[in-house]
Amino acid sequence: MAKKKTDEFVFDLSEPIAEELGFELVDVEFIKEGQNWFLRLYIDKDGGVNLDDCQAFSSRINVLLDETDPISQSYFLEVSSPGLDRPLKKRADYDRYKGKMIEVNLYAQIEGSKYYKGINGGIEDEMLTLLLEEDKELKIPVKSIGSAKLYFEF
Repeated sequence: MAKKKTDEFVFDLSEPIAEELGFELVDVEFIKEGQNWFLRLYIDKDGGVNLDDCQAFSSRINVLLDETDPISQSYFLEVSSPGLDRPLKKRADYDRYKGKMIEVNLYAQIEGSKYYKGINGGIEDEMLTLLLEEDKELKIPVKSIGSAKLYFEF
């Protein structure tokens, strides 16, 4: 199964379990690091997730993965929180974090850059409004966004 298809299949398989347990399935990654493959599932809920939450979800999804066996090679299963710099994947993510500082990486340059950091002004008509410094407003087509995440300064 191709990488993208594996991610999508596992996401679709896992999302109902996450919802049943009161979590939001934020993202699924199937990546190779060194000689090992990792299947990483990121869950969240209001107030954040803890180790018991990750264990409960991991136990449930592990059984389902064993039953459906969608991945031919061996891999390590990891379940965790998306972290402080949570990725924004769905329109609901942009709605939930409207008014928050985000980082956006684009597929192609807009106004001379592929990277922007600013206040999430939300999505309307398939355009993300990003409020930059000096009260400048940038409209970004949603289809141009390679990745976006909450910005957290350490």
